[in-house]
Amino acid sequence: MRAVVVEQWGGAENLVERELERPEPGLGEVLVRVHAAGVNPVDWKTRASGALIAWGEVPVLGWDVSGTVEAVGPGVTLYRPGDEVYGMPSFPRQAGGYAEYVVAPARHLAPKPESLTHVEAAALPLAALTAWQALVDTADVRPGRRVLIHAAAGGVGHFAVQIAKARGAYVIGTASAAKHELVRSLGADEVIDYRAVRFEDAVSDVDVVLDGLGGETAERSLSVLRPGGHLITLPGPDDVPAAPEGVRADWVLVEPDQVGLREIAGLVARGQLKPLVEAVLPLGDAAKAHELGERGRTTGKIVLTVA
Repeated sequence: MRAVVVEQWGGAENLVERELERPEPGLGEVLVRVHAAGVNPVDWKTRASGALIAWGEVPVLGWDVSGTVEAVGPGVTLYRPGDEVYGMPSFPRQAGGYAEYVVAPARHLAPKPESLTHVEAAALPLAALTAWQALVDTADVRPGRRVLIHAAAGGVGHFAVQIAKARGAYVIGTASAAKHELVRSLGADEVIDYRAVRFEDAVSDVDVVLDGLGGETAERSLSVLRPGGHLITLPGPDDVPAAPEGVRADWVLVEPDQVGLREIAGLVARGQLKPLVEAVLPLGDAAKAHELGERGRTTGKIVLTVA
């Protein structure tokens, strides 16, 4: 099978296309013929250093996949060959999404949303599950809650706006002025131009802050929380600030989650969530996809076509 491998940790030029042996599904696993693979910041961050991920013999990046079940291993009853599925298998261990075939635990996948193409479905899993697990599972966002979402036009952010709105929250997003109309179209009630004003001067009494930036943004976000408020930061555990008494600060690491994937598919089916795909590139252009993502200006997601 074709796959894009990391020849050595470092720059995007180290992503090269190679022929690898096609994997076979084991107990409780399915073999997926990948139609499209999403690209996420964790991809280029780990490509640069190889840190945090348990790699196989040949490092192959990629966790977001959408495709067709090719074969099932012993004990699998959820899927049959020909079923269309999507998911984020094995994270934070190697999944190998930048390839024509992926082996995944059956319950790390879910039926692909029928209304979406494989490219759109591949944009969902890691980013949408991150937003879901942060806002729903961790923060328990409910109707009437005030939710501040940083980088609201980004990969996780644009899903978070839609999920928070679907949960009945009052949604405030930060974004550059050029992206305000987009963020409002996703459901945000207010949008703050972080380049023109300090967000803590424009918003207060927030129940939940979802911070995808870390650093000083996480520190400053504590000041906008009301008593009992909750800050969730995503870059890493070192970005969780010391929370004063009466508020909570956490780091969330996304996990494979079939239940969450099915909930997300339900939002898609009800018209409450749609992925934004900024760029679609062929598998062989994975290096270009990384270079585009590393500029930090992407609206929505970048996706590689495989099949």
